[in-house]
Amino acid sequence: MPYSVKECFYTLQGEGARSGRAAVFCRFSGCNLWSGREQDRAAARCDFCDTDFRGTDGDGGGRFEAAEALASHVAARWAPKSLGRSAAAIGARRYVVCTGGEPLLQLDAALIQALHAQGFEVALETNGTLPVPAGVDWVCVSPKADARLAQTSGDELKLVFPQPLAPPERFELPRFDHWFLQPMDGPALAANTAAAIAYCKAHPRWRLGLQTHKILGIA
Repeated sequence: MPYSVKECFYTLQGEGARSGRAAVFCRFSGCNLWSGREQDRAAARCDFCDTDFRGTDGDGGGRFEAAEALASHVAARWAPKSLGRSAAAIGARRYVVCTGGEPLLQLDAALIQALHAQGFEVALETNGTLPVPAGVDWVCVSPKADARLAQTSGDELKLVFPQPLAPPERFELPRFDHWFLQPMDGPALAANTAAAIAYCKAHPRWRLGLQTHKILGIA
């Protein structure tokens, strides 16, 4: 199947349990909870998204007709080529984060296999409304509003807070290893951060999740 990618770039993971890890971010185009058009935002299931996932015109974006072609493109974005085979010996396994939009509209078994063949550990950031295919190495679910979760297990659950239709107590699902409460960005960020801190202190299962890439000013 063809794949539409908004952007594909090398950076550091900015959120969650693997924050700070070098990664290629492969941002797929499209989402099932918002069209990405401002005129549709008010009526969208997810109306607070701050990511541009429309089209294929971003850094490293494009349309790829086969899984192998996209996997090769991702591999070309992995920066420390000079490490060669020694990278694995020092624990620097290639790492790709498949994100969006909603990556599960496109991420499939063929692409997962092709990325593994290129030596990548495959991570996923999803809204959880679609089931995750076998073979993904790290699953982060980020619920949105009252959208029904089809994926109720994974490595981490990241809840943007506050969401009136998505209170944290709805998502204390036992089949996750980490629970992060991430203050919603925007004009009320300071108030949202204070509220998230208070909630985490009162409910210690949850950890405060910060968008360190925004704090540091990196992509």
